[in-house]
Amino acid sequence: MTALAVVPLLALAACAGAQAGTDDAAADDTSAKAEAVGLEISTSPEQNRVRSTEDPDAIALLPAAIAERGVLKVATSAGGSAPLTFLADDEKTAIGNETDIAQLVADALGLELQLEVRAWADWPLALQSQDVDAVISNVTVTEERKELYDFSSYRNDQLGWIVGTDGDVESITEPADIAGLKVAVGSGTNQEKILLAWNEENIEKGLDPIAGGEPEYFENLSDALLALQSGRLDAYVGPNASLAFTAASSPQDFRVAGTLNGGWPLTAQIAVATLKGADLAPAVTAALEHVFEDGTYTQVLERWGLQDEAIEKPETNPPGLPKTS
Repeated sequence: MTALAVVPLLALAACAGAQAGTDDAAADDTSAKAEAVGLEISTSPEQNRVRSTEDPDAIALLPAAIAERGVLKVATSAGGSAPLTFLADDEKTAIGNETDIAQLVADALGLELQLEVRAWADWPLALQSQDVDAVISNVTVTEERKELYDFSSYRNDQLGWIVGTDGDVESITEPADIAGLKVAVGSGTNQEKILLAWNEENIEKGLDPIAGGEPEYFENLSDALLALQSGRLDAYVGPNASLAFTAASSPQDFRVAGTLNGGWPLTAQIAVATLKGADLAPAVTAALEHVFEDGTYTQVLERWGLQDEAIEKPETNPPGLPKTS
């Protein structure tokens, strides 16, 4: 087992196609960076996950088909975004906070967990085709999504702006701060909507639009980090958990220039997504209530350094971000 305190995302990207543990110098460097974050985790595919217990009340709410199957099929993404989800040393097993939350939900429901790695953009189709029962992959609750999916909330949605330490950007706290900058984001995300709204606000106020008039798009955070290091980008906006993790482990290369709620100007939550009409959300919410109460929810968030994003209690279909016109 490879025990590391943290996994810098560039190190993850760089090890693609190489055998883990073959470069002692690289391992020592990763461990040194890890100490800055103060976390101690394993990057082995054999995860010693926090485990919960069965909750009879939650199990009683399970749809009959899933209860009889005895397996909870959960889709997650693993695009290199530690500590949310990223690939283990075998470069195929998804690990991270989201997979640990999936394990807790399955435990409370008395089900075996079956994880499937999907591209983040494919999660709606995975649910609609009923290939999976649930998606646990940093999905934000929105009113538009609630038309097709049910949600069981478990974490606050916090975004961040990451920049290179060699760049000229000091801080990003309001739309005016991105005027004229080369900015990147993930396509189809709520942060994309916020970035576009900030850009439009700047144009209406007579400020410069972002460079090129529109964002650059990156599927993987690791690619955006390389662009920041090369000076091709000024800033990238994404889930703050991943960005803070990166900046803390590689402070000589990156820093977080500002944060904002993922529902700007409102407040948004991250939730387990299930198909509307499948009647699974009440059981998932009850399972989350159980792991909130027994303390394993807090243990998972602390394991990945996300305790600041904890919510007081889970809800089924909490208020979501409003539809955009």
